Amino acid sequence: MGQLLIKGGRIIDPGQGMDRIGDVLVEDGVVRGVAEQIPRPDHAEVIDASGKVVCPGFIDLHCHLREPGFEDKETIATGTRAAAKGGFTTICAMPNTNPAMDSWAVIEYVLRKARDEGAVRVLPIGCVTKGGNGQELAEMGELADAGAVGFSDDGNPVADSNIMRQALSYSTAQGLAVINHCEDHALFKGGAMNEGWVSNRLGIKGIPNSSEDIMVSRDIALTELTGGRFHAAHLSTGTSLGLVRQAKERGLNVTCEVTPHHLTLSDEAILGLSGADDTNHQAEKRFAPLTAAAYETRAKVNPPLRATADVEALVEGLKDGTIDAIATDHAPHNRVDKLCTFQEAAFGISVFETALGSLMGLVHAGRVELPLLIEKLTIGPARFLGRPDLGTLKEGAPADITIFDPDAEWIVDAEGFVSKGKNTPLDGTTLKGRVVATILGGEVVYQTQ
Repeated sequence: MGQLLIKGGRIIDPGQGMDRIGDVLVEDGVVRGVAEQIPRPDHAEVIDASGKVVCPGFIDLHCHLREPGFEDKETIATGTRAAAKGGFTTICAMPNTNPAMDSWAVIEYVLRKARDEGAVRVLPIGCVTKGGNGQELAEMGELADAGAVGFSDDGNPVADSNIMRQALSYSTAQGLAVINHCEDHALFKGGAMNEGWVSNRLGIKGIPNSSEDIMVSRDIALTELTGGRFHAAHLSTGTSLGLVRQAKERGLNVTCEVTPHHLTLSDEAILGLSGADDTNHQAEKRFAPLTAAAYETRAKVNPPLRATADVEALVEGLKDGTIDAIATDHAPHNRVDKLCTFQEAAFGISVFETALGSLMGLVHAGRVELPLLIEKLTIGPARFLGRPDLGTLKEGAPADITIFDPDAEWIVDAEGFVSKGKNTPLDGTTLKGRVVATILGGEVVYQTQ
């Protein structure tokens, strides 16, 4: 693979407590050294990172690559290329494919396709139940042996409490987490967005916060009962976050993740407003005439974008350490799935290529420190995966590196996405912070022109 020297960047490696200006030397696919100044070896390729941030490659615990079965929405090839463009070097693929990732054969298929066609490292997540249907446990031991890094029926929450109890008990043998999409079906049924003043204004059936809160509470109770390991996917409410915080204080093996959109957008995005960052007074927004931008289907996601108070609570959860990782929940759809009425539209946002830019808004606003943000994208998810070789620039670690310009302004153009999914409510907005290079195992897999 030869040698690569990354010069003069701001090196941030939260796993080592590192934040300094310096150089990174890569040789034969691994990090060989980090220092204030490293002489250029003969024949080494050089990347000038002056004014840029150099950090471990981002790790995404939660995304949808859609293959096998839904290749009209995304493929492993297009999804991993989009991930590389977004600075991600390792991504965990959810199992709600067709067929679902509930057998050794399907896990092996995904791994083989990722090896042959993928631009970044893909780690599959196996089903909790056969077909993800919630009726009978999948062969969890077989899935772990095949390479699954966790278990989830994402998109189909494990509704049966006894099955969830069995899953938590059984998964202890593998030491892997059960990752649940926390949602009470009875409270969710028929809902299309967050229940609140925006849903009332638009006349759309809402999904109450309690739909998530009840399921999080149940799963924490079952974790305490079984001694299992529970991970709450894409938390969206302040109450759920508080429940996780209390569980951690009691020493339970509970972790959680939050998405870029739940940290930066509120349900007001469905009105066509800028969401949580909008500065208009609440009363003005509630009674303002609706515009053609309302009923924005590209902002329809599950769990739904919540009220501003929940957004603020999640940001605080980042800062106090309750939230373990930021995960994209990249959920690409074809055009037909979003060019319809709001009620008919599919849930999901395409996130890989906008994740960093949207999150950097929190940094530029002074709400989150940059090293903390990088921690939740690197060493935080690496700890969850039990992979000390990832999320770090330690000498000898795989040279998975992201280089980004924190001050680069750019306009989101969904039509220019590498992902097949063009479904983002950020289309046409200006973001500040952009990936300029992504390196996987010492090889440049994405670089701006």
